[in-house]
Amino acid sequence: MRVNDNLKREQAEYSLARHTKLLASAVFVVGRNPYEYIENDLRTLNHYHDWDRASVDVDHDEQTVTVSIGENLSKTAIYHESLGCTLLPDGESDVYFDPVDVSPALDDPATMEWPMGSRNAVEHNPPGVDQEALSRTLDQITSTNPPQAMPPDTRAVVVLRGGKIIGERYASGYNRHTRHVSWSMGKSVTAALIGILVQEGHFDVDDPAPIDAWRDDERSEITIGDLLRMSSGLEFRRSSDETETVACTVEDHHHRVYFDPIDVFEFVTSRPPELEPNTEWRYRNSDTLSLGKIIRDTVESTGRNYLEFPQRVLYDKIGVRNMVHEPDPYGNFILSGYNYGTARDWARFGQLHLQEGRWRGEQILPEDWVEYVTTPAPAHPEAGYGGQFWLNQGRELKEVPEDAFFALGYRGQVTMVIPSLDVVIVRLGHTPNYDHPYTNTLVREIIDCL
Repeated sequence: MRVNDNLKREQAEYSLARHTKLLASAVFVVGRNPYEYIENDLRTLNHYHDWDRASVDVDHDEQTVTVSIGENLSKTAIYHESLGCTLLPDGESDVYFDPVDVSPALDDPATMEWPMGSRNAVEHNPPGVDQEALSRTLDQITSTNPPQAMPPDTRAVVVLRGGKIIGERYASGYNRHTRHVSWSMGKSVTAALIGILVQEGHFDVDDPAPIDAWRDDERSEITIGDLLRMSSGLEFRRSSDETETVACTVEDHHHRVYFDPIDVFEFVTSRPPELEPNTEWRYRNSDTLSLGKIIRDTVESTGRNYLEFPQRVLYDKIGVRNMVHEPDPYGNFILSGYNYGTARDWARFGQLHLQEGRWRGEQILPEDWVEYVTTPAPAHPEAGYGGQFWLNQGRELKEVPEDAFFALGYRGQVTMVIPSLDVVIVRLGHTPNYDHPYTNTLVREIIDCL
């Protein structure tokens, strides 16, 4: 009985920690009412069911959110402007790093032409587009009662063709300025940051991963490419391997980075090897965050500020002003999932990849980078994954062109690039049990209008 009691407390603590961080981000990063967010978002998640007993304290002076259950269980997350929210270790009142301002170095978007700004962003009568049908489709997608095959609770959709917005719609209560938690779409951003460092000449994808802890053991055989392709072989579990009851309590669970205020880079790079690299594809946050460790070490070796790096080398160059990547208490971006962005900014990110890494005459990513990240991972059995991007080369999305590739996040965050149609589609929302059939239907309905 005591073991069961301890297990239940551990589960409650982990769940409370994760939800406290999410609630803080909803309040300070997105601007949601905390009780509305609990009711419409957090209560629909599977990880926590004790909100009726929870006490919520939002402190706007200290910029913290604390959620407590009774007298002995309490978690706090703190907000730092432009860096989002961080879950604090028990007993701590602040993070262990020095926050910096990473506001965009860009002019007012109202003064700049799309895509660097918001002027003339929308093409109102694009040739070859059934505008009435597209408008009707976007209305249905973002309605409170979409057609049965459509994902419910879609909150934002943006469609680009030829680099211009040809369709855009937001659910009630949301607009083009609203940030949304983007979850694993951040993995594709991690790949882009690695690509930028490749472009700068620091390493190549076939090089052994430059992680000091791996130099003198079997992990020295893991390459940067293995990490990009989710094929490192590091020993980590996920909830599909075990029941959620077991998985959320084990030390080697890859979701631990979301509910335990640890040094996430030290955690993921300290795990032992389980499989030979590049022999089995396994979707793990550890591979993405190991890449994050490489990014931080490389950036800091050049004397640059790591916290500013994504904004300065990527987002400032493509007109993105609203992306927020949230760090752990040690200042490491948890870019496997804790990131927030607007639909338009994700559309810009997709457009960069549609243009093969070029933007306004500058090659931001290596010339062959998009080809690399859209080449199927050798260890993936169905040609459905490349380098931190999902692919349709195995035609799992049967009504979507084969050359489509996309960033994908929990509950249906999608940034899809379709080179053969010169199209980018962004969908953001909060759909339980979101899976590929939803993506197939949503994208098919949109491209049928083009």
